[in-house]
Amino acid sequence: MERTEEGLKALGGKTVYSQDYAPEVLETFENRHTDNDYWVRFNCPEFTTLCPITGQPDFAEIRISYIPDKRMVESKSLKLYLFSFRNHGGFHEDCVNVIMKDLVKLMDPKYIEVTGLFVPRGGISIYPYANYGRPGTKYEALAQERFARHE
Repeated sequence: MERTEEGLKALGGKTVYSQDYAPEVLETFENRHTDNDYWVRFNCPEFTTLCPITGQPDFAEIRISYIPDKRMVESKSLKLYLFSFRNHGGFHEDCVNVIMKDLVKLMDPKYIEVTGLFVPRGGISIYPYANYGRPGTKYEALAQERFARHE
């Protein structure tokens, strides 16, 4: 099946940026390799959001790693989704957890982890980390192990 036949709208289309948090722009496509586990990693070094108290911009690199099941996130839609945080007020920890939960809801991956490497403001760096492993599977144990060993 061609990717265009999967109903993808963002890929190849005119880029339209949302002015506020927009999980509805996320799109998926079929994983053609469900017979084996593998990692998919996105590094998004230009993530921006606003401090919900001061309105000042916060900058971060967002790292997303996941083991797909039947559906995978389409990368342009992910870019548009992450861009939608630009005018959204969210604490660092909240952004990382919202991103992870939105991607779990979208794809139902076997495993996913999201890390935010936020640029220091006021002399402090914040690096929130959240992960998820599908309950009742070996990926739940993987999530517990990776969480326990997280730096």
